[in-house]
Amino acid sequence: MEHTLGHTAGDGTHLNNESIAEPNASPPAKPRWGVFANTAFTVILVASAVSTVGDAMFDTGSSWLMTSLNPDPLMVSAVQIAITLPMFLLTLPAGAISDIVDLRKLLIVVQVFVAIVAFGFAAAIWLNWHTPALLLTVTFLLGAGGALAAPAWQLIAPMIVPRRELANAIAVNSASYNLSRAIGPAIGGLSIGAFGIDFPFWINALSFLAIVAALVWWRPPPREVDTLPAERLMNAVRTGLRYAANNRDLDSTLIRAIVFFPFACSYSALLPLIARTQMHSGPEVFGALMGVIGLGSIAASFGLRKLTERLGPDSIAAAGTIGMVVALVLFAAAREPFVAVAASFIAGASSIIVMITLFMSAQVALPDWVRGRGLAVFLTVYFGAVTLGSAVWGKLASLEGIPAALYVSAGGALLGMVVTWRWKLQTGAAHDLAPSLHWRKPSFVYRAENDQGPVLVTVEYLIDTKDREPFLALMQEIGSQRKRDGVYAWNVFEDPTTAGRIVETCLLQSMLEYEYARKRVTNADRLIEEQAHRFQKEPRKVSFLVAAKRIRRPWRKLHSPRGAEITESE
Repeated sequence: MEHTLGHTAGDGTHLNNESIAEPNASPPAKPRWGVFANTAFTVILVASAVSTVGDAMFDTGSSWLMTSLNPDPLMVSAVQIAITLPMFLLTLPAGAISDIVDLRKLLIVVQVFVAIVAFGFAAAIWLNWHTPALLLTVTFLLGAGGALAAPAWQLIAPMIVPRRELANAIAVNSASYNLSRAIGPAIGGLSIGAFGIDFPFWINALSFLAIVAALVWWRPPPREVDTLPAERLMNAVRTGLRYAANNRDLDSTLIRAIVFFPFACSYSALLPLIARTQMHSGPEVFGALMGVIGLGSIAASFGLRKLTERLGPDSIAAAGTIGMVVALVLFAAAREPFVAVAASFIAGASSIIVMITLFMSAQVALPDWVRGRGLAVFLTVYFGAVTLGSAVWGKLASLEGIPAALYVSAGGALLGMVVTWRWKLQTGAAHDLAPSLHWRKPSFVYRAENDQGPVLVTVEYLIDTKDREPFLALMQEIGSQRKRDGVYAWNVFEDPTTAGRIVETCLLQSMLEYEYARKRVTNADRLIEEQAHRFQKEPRKVSFLVAAKRIRRPWRKLHSPRGAEITESE
């Protein structure tokens, strides 16, 4: 279960008082210790690093334990499946939860749960009660905890540090995370040989206490109070999925992720067997290989920003993919540790290059109100790809051998890069996704309740017939915008009896959903609307229709003149 303080959390979802400067004020002096002068950041950073080391030791111990319990490649790869499957299943609802609940309380509850599970499993290993089923079950539960907490961790950094320090905070946290992932496996592998297989599991359980203590101590600044009621969970999930489906910038990122991660995960799913059966080595070598992967990640992250500025995100992602192909070929050919070490370093560097590039591409495509859910969609795609890929490579390695599985995955990664090259990354960075708030609140004759609906909004345009094609093209852009912001049914109609009369229709579930949509419109959306308005020959007409509510009155009993009892409704 991984912890990261907004490792790729973008430019912030919360502004505290320090991040807003007076117009004529001089810039505040930088603290002597930089971002480490922020006590809350430093405490949570240290606790996260300790817990990440514990996570890495658990990963090393669980993978090596399965090679002892059942060395079949499919069973060994099942350990990675047990980690990523709950992430695939739960990250999306977790992203919706992170957008609507108190993040600190959510994280505390999740960390206490995983700590209890981890201590129970460490005791079972110590008592020699381990079986493949127990190992996979516990790994799944810890992965479930990681899934519930992952989107919340991405949103923590902007709550801790002011905006001017956010970039430094993310860089420091990234280095800390990668260093912990480099140290943890090496310690895990050495500790198994020195103290027994149960040792890394005890350390992992204890490491969760550091996170719990830090979160209990931390007091986050108050979040901005929304004047609208909080979204319901399932509705928030649907809104997040609808937004992702209608955001072309995010879709391009997801497509690139889908064709990279299923192939790139093959080495991590099979690495325990590469060390044990292909090179006939022990847990120390396996832990060292995982540690070298972390070192490769650290080395690549140092120069990633400058390389991206010079080459662009697409070329960087291509370089990372080619590096991964080279690493997979080396893993397939490795019979000596030095070849596997080189492959591990290249794999670690390549994977972090592609991961950060894709994550940042998702980040810049998302406005604040849907960032948790949007990142959860990306993580769901990532973990789904890794889960499916791990199962495929484990099965293929069982049938054809480990080298064959690695060679096939290398070819697939290279082919995927070529096929998806036309989908460009980080195109969302050119858009201003700040709320525009340019929609005026409508004035109604009678009060419409928040839950009243559905709501039909119609917008009538009158344009010159020669402008029909460019206007309709802009209307399609506007339609995608409406659906991103909460409209569940949208269309545009032409009046065959009046030249140039076009009517846009939008259906929303309720008046509350309309209020949400009003607050979600961005400056980029406003610019597209203004382009469409230039084609109008006269001001547009907007109307609102709310589903009529039938007023049900109580039944009363009447008596006929003959005394017969009848019933009628008023």
